[in-house]
Parts: sequence; C-alpha cells; structure tokens
Amino acid sequence: MDRADAGALVQAAADGDAAAWKALVEGLSPLVWSVVRAHRLSDADAHEVYQTAWFRFAQYLGRIREPGKAGAWLASTARHECLKVIRSSRRLTLTDDPQLLDRVSEDGTPEQLLDSEEAAAQSERVRRLWQEFEELGERCRQLLRVLMATPPPSYQDVSAALGIAVGSIGPLRQRCLRRLRARLEARGAI
Repeated sequence: MDRADAGALVQAAADGDAAAWKALVEGLSPLVWSVVRAHRLSDADAHEVYQTAWFRFAQYLGRIREPGKAGAWLASTARHECLKVIRSSRRLTLTDDPQLLDRVSEDGTPEQLLDSEEAAAQSERVRRLWQEFEELGERCRQLLRVLMATPPPSYQDVSAALGIAVGSIGPLRQRCLRRLRARLEARGAI
C-alpha cells in the first residue's frame, strides 16, 4: 500500500468509513505480522501484540499527524509492543494458581531447608490470601488482577479494558484492598 492510498484511507477511517478501516487492516496487516514474527514471540504473545498494535492505531487514528506514514506508525508500534512483551517475560509473573504457589523449589539452599517451617507458614499465608481473594466480587478480582500485571498498565489501559472511568480506578482499588484486608483479618491470616 503506497503512502497516498494509506493517507486517504486513514482520513476516511478517521471520519467513520468502515470500508476504509477494513482496507487499512487488509492492506497493512502483512506489515504488522512481519514485524511481530521478526521478534519470534509465542503464538499467543504474537496475536496479543498484533491486536494491541491495531488497538493503539484505532485509539490514535484521528491524531496521526502524517496519515501517509500509517504503515511506519503501525510497524513502530508493533515493534515497541514486542519489546514490551520480551522485557516482561524476563520478569516475575504473578499468579493466583494455588498449586504453583505451594510448590517447593527444587534448588533450595541449606539455609532455605533450615527455614522450612517459616516457608510452610508463608505458603499457608499466601494460600489464605488467594483463597480470600477468590471470595471478593468479580469486579474487584478483575481490577486487582489487571493492576498486578508486570509492568503495571496505565489507568487509561485499565479503563479501556474494564470499562471503568479513570477517576474511579484508584478509589475502587482502595475499597477492594480494604475488603481483602478485612477478610484476612477476620480469618486471622494477618
């Protein structure tokens, strides 16, 4: 797709033309996929990056300064998203899977073995935490899971993902954490 065609399609799509949007997606998808595949992500991560790149493009569609460079904008966005995924895969990933949390490390040091009682107590505290977490309402669980992601998402991303006003995210998070703390205190877990 040449720059003039891309520019005209971006302008039309920004004005609400669904056919122009479809033509953009069909014309520029191979470019986005080529960037994503070049980073050798897993299939799930590749699809996530592909969708995120198009989501970002749709978010900024009316604000793109040089519509003729839509392909470059998408390629750059896909590259940045790929790098975010690669960086985040090197970090600790939080989970709420009790079986995974209760697993004992096979490469423990002698000091860790001596502290096995403390480790068992900590494991029990973690198990209780996740048990009480599961008893929270669905909205609280969704919000807290999203906010625990690494790297933490922006409030704008949380708002878009969960349909919560940006200004309501902080107060809702505080209420959810207070509920969780109260449940843990009532059970003697903290």
